[in-house]
Amino acid sequence: MSTVPQPEPVVVLLVEDDAGDELMTREAFEDNKIGNTLYVVRDGLEALDFLHRRGEHADAPLPDLILLDLNLPKYDGREVLKQIKSDARLSHIPVVVLTTSAAEEDILRSYRLHANAYVTKPVDFDQFIRAIRQIDEFFVTVVRLPRPT
Repeated sequence: MSTVPQPEPVVVLLVEDDAGDELMTREAFEDNKIGNTLYVVRDGLEALDFLHRRGEHADAPLPDLILLDLNLPKYDGREVLKQIKSDARLSHIPVVVLTTSAAEEDILRSYRLHANAYVTKPVDFDQFIRAIRQIDEFFVTVVRLPRPT
């Protein structure tokens, strides 16, 4: 009898300025028994500092997956996405835009900036948990993420 290999835990960077959405994401990770490591930054500038390992984030790991809100202070999510996807060291990292906006303009612009997925945040807690579970199942279990060498 063969066993199905378990996916390796991944490092997830959540870029989210809303404390309530951060809490729901943390709870979704706990409820789903997701063994991934979750790091949280609260604005676009801090996200870029984390990704470029600057300042207090000098020892930050390179994430395997980024969950990115669009409406952020300092640099908005669109600018963060643009910088990630234009940087050879970061461009391979899948970015899931996770935002309240369902505006077609935001969806189109995010994909034009090379977002890997666009998810509108459900306001209902159970639906939010389900959305996080689906993101996790897809990006951690279904697809193979690149491992930097």
